Amino acid sequence: MDNSAYKKQQRANFGSKLGIILATAGSAVGLGNVWRFPYMTGQNGGAAFIIIYIACVLMLGIPCMLNEFIIGRRAQANAARAYSMLANGTPWRLIGYFGIFTGFLIMGYYVVVSGWCLQYIYASVSGSISGDADSIQHYFEVFSTDPWKPVLWVLVFMLFSHFIIARGVEKGIEKGSKTMMPMLFVLLIVIAVASCLLPGAGDGISFLFHPDFSKVDGNVLLGALGQAFYSLSLGMGCLCTYASYFKRDTNLTKSAVQIISIDTLIAILAGLMIFPAFFSIHPNAPELMSNPDLASQYCGPGLVFITLPNVFQQAFSGVPFLAEGVALLFYALLSLAALTSLMSLHEVCTAFFHEEFHLSRRKGAACVTVLCAIIGVFCSLSFGDTRSWLVIGGKSLFDWFDFLTGQIFLPTGGLLTCLFLGWYVPKQIAYDELTNGGTQSGRFFSLFVFCIRYVCPLGIILIFLHQFGVI
Repeated sequence: MDNSAYKKQQRANFGSKLGIILATAGSAVGLGNVWRFPYMTGQNGGAAFIIIYIACVLMLGIPCMLNEFIIGRRAQANAARAYSMLANGTPWRLIGYFGIFTGFLIMGYYVVVSGWCLQYIYASVSGSISGDADSIQHYFEVFSTDPWKPVLWVLVFMLFSHFIIARGVEKGIEKGSKTMMPMLFVLLIVIAVASCLLPGAGDGISFLFHPDFSKVDGNVLLGALGQAFYSLSLGMGCLCTYASYFKRDTNLTKSAVQIISIDTLIAILAGLMIFPAFFSIHPNAPELMSNPDLASQYCGPGLVFITLPNVFQQAFSGVPFLAEGVALLFYALLSLAALTSLMSLHEVCTAFFHEEFHLSRRKGAACVTVLCAIIGVFCSLSFGDTRSWLVIGGKSLFDWFDFLTGQIFLPTGGLLTCLFLGWYVPKQIAYDELTNGGTQSGRFFSLFVFCIRYVCPLGIILIFLHQFGVI
């Protein structure tokens, strides 16, 4: 393969190694760390699930992340062009376009939930989410189906993302990540400490860190495998795009390990934030956690916007305004996590418009902002019972976007990337990138190749089969 094909004009780069780690970790850290990981940990044996999850991250997460790092940094281009350059005109080039399309659709519905977080910041200040569990649930149902308020927050959140992305890689993405990621981490620690100091919190901590291997079966293994894949922003072009801004001396393997460590740490801290508070008000919390009939209350939006406000209200009610203060910090935390993830999705599409259509960065970002805001508006409106024209086959437009991207597009993109780099791209290219031209150790390269050729594709296929109930 002619290496002259990779000589590019000077491109923007992240300015520091810390910027690389925080920006890319911000891409991985999102709402799923807060609402999916704790729920799955509680359902599947506490620390037993955490141990299995970490093993899955080592087996699946690191190799798949390195796949995208190698492709992105090698090509120094947006995801579509990066795959095209390495594909040499073959159909493999379509993987990059597929990843951008996936990221675009995800952003269109992800911004809806992100906007809800802003509404709940306001509600925490105004005291609108106080009261009993029924009133809190009623508040969420009324707000989420309102034709105007969620749409307003969609537009506000898209403008936040647009402002950061339009400023560029170093002044926008990197600077924003250096500000938001430490804030997110501090907020998480503050809430976790407050939760751990509650009466009865020790039972929740013990539940989180005590391994119950009696609950471990094939479904738990496959669930951990799926969580490892989905929590790292794999298969949507984010990591490939960010890697195109890495400097040539960036140690890809070390960066992947650091990013995954941050992502996992934040997920565990989210557990420390949720379980102690939950156990402090529910003596029968283990039974509630393990009851599949109640699962919808303890995962996804049900956990974040209905269950947790009620938990905070009861657990911190002893001190005036403390419950509202904890809720405010929590939704500020969620907003930061959502924004760092939305930024990476925005950048995937902006880089594509900027480079492929020869638009300025600001114009490219504006195109993405407008298009995704339109999609977000329709996804938001699809929650209303009176808007049946946005419901197809019994699913709302929001649910369709979630289903198609999460259960079909993401694993498909991850699988194709593994096959592409493992079986089509010459191994020397992957070796050169992983070792920075032979200047760093390549002792694990053979293991990496084995994983992306055999282990990762098998794991992703198993995720596919499991989520559709085949196994």
